[in-house]
Amino acid sequence: MPHEVAATRAERISGLLRVAATGVVWGTIPLVLRAADGDPWVKVFYRVLFAAIVISIWMLASGGWRELTTLGRTKWWQVISQGLLLTVNWLLFLTALDLTEVATAELLGYTGPVFVAVLTPLVTGDRFDRRIVLPLALALGGIVVILGQHGIALGGGRQALGAALAAGSALTYAALLLRSKKIIRGISSGALMFGEYWVASLVLLPVVLWSYANGGGPTSAGSYAALVTLGVVHTAGTGFVFLSGLRRIRADHAGILMYAEPVSAVVFAALFLGEPLTVATVVGGALVVLGGTLVARIEPASGIEAPAPTADDTL
Repeated sequence: MPHEVAATRAERISGLLRVAATGVVWGTIPLVLRAADGDPWVKVFYRVLFAAIVISIWMLASGGWRELTTLGRTKWWQVISQGLLLTVNWLLFLTALDLTEVATAELLGYTGPVFVAVLTPLVTGDRFDRRIVLPLALALGGIVVILGQHGIALGGGRQALGAALAAGSALTYAALLLRSKKIIRGISSGALMFGEYWVASLVLLPVVLWSYANGGGPTSAGSYAALVTLGVVHTAGTGFVFLSGLRRIRADHAGILMYAEPVSAVVFAALFLGEPLTVATVVGGALVVLGGTLVARIEPASGIEAPAPTADDTL
């Protein structure tokens, strides 16, 4: 029994570190996007396209393509619908950024973990974990402190629509995370991402063609290089790390740790873009880190919290 408990704790710590590390790496995405021009949805298209190509090469080289031939109709529908949901999530958030203030869109968008915590019992069957209430409140409060210093706009017209779309992106984010937790039972991370990213690429293709026809495509080799990095490192590479972590911990715990993304984004912007690092940012970041630390100290109630990792999750 002590050995089993130790194994459970080790698996959970590994999952926590993988999810948190993913959030930190995703915090560098704004730096990469600054190096690429073009319409936002074109950037998203290349992000998923290059990721899909990398995952396809991985599946061929590792023999994982055989798994694709064994997936049943139900599992394929889950993967395809996940790709559609991923596309909707990113488009909602990008449109929200275009219609309302950045701080408003970011704050409402990062309420996703709240929805994850509330919906976890309904979607995954796990009991509501009352131990996450304080860490979630601290982390969300930290985001409010960081983004609130820039002013929150909830006016009418375009801003109201943008705020509604940002809230919609938070809901779809929660759905993505919770559905991923369910779907990865019985499928490798490579197979899941293969389907997700190719579906998203095909859905976005008509919009991208329209953008190119109207001068909205990337205009330099540097832009394409940045987009390759976004697809290979920030989507395919971190996708494996994130899903392998999600297999080891609860979805609501993972949602709180993902607050590492906006905090690290602010820090990286200060370090590399010269943006100011204010007292509010430091205090808010400390609250987020404290919330994440409290989540890491939560002991699993019993047994392994997640299904055993697959071959491509042991990297």
